[in-house]
Amino acid sequence: MRVLIVDDNEDTRETIAAILRFEDYDVITAADGHAALKIAKVQPPDIALLDLGLPGMDGFELARLLRQQLAGRALYIAALTGYGTAADKECTAAAGFDAHLTKPTHPFTIIQLLEDFESRLQR
Repeated sequence: MRVLIVDDNEDTRETIAAILRFEDYDVITAADGHAALKIAKVQPPDIALLDLGLPGMDGFELARLLRQQLAGRALYIAALTGYGTAADKECTAAAGFDAHLTKPTHPFTIIQLLEDFESRLQR
């Protein structure tokens, strides 16, 4: 499973990436939406973990563009963000996100999310 992590906070992005690589996931990262779209074109992800408050293009727009760019592929998109109100979660659900995780998120929660998605794909 290839996981795309998009977060403008380098520490957050690289920490999550290191944990997922340790769990044998193929991880690619980007600091903003434009870089994420370029990377996803060459290395299409199975799962995208997106911060919502990104510079230049927010996570909502990025999710929409990733779905367009990768149309026809199974793509699981989860918000991984500091925005954690009920209204925020309603917005991500309405925008087509498959899940919403609020930072700080325990690494086990992220791994469980990825494992659940993998098991759904195998059915």
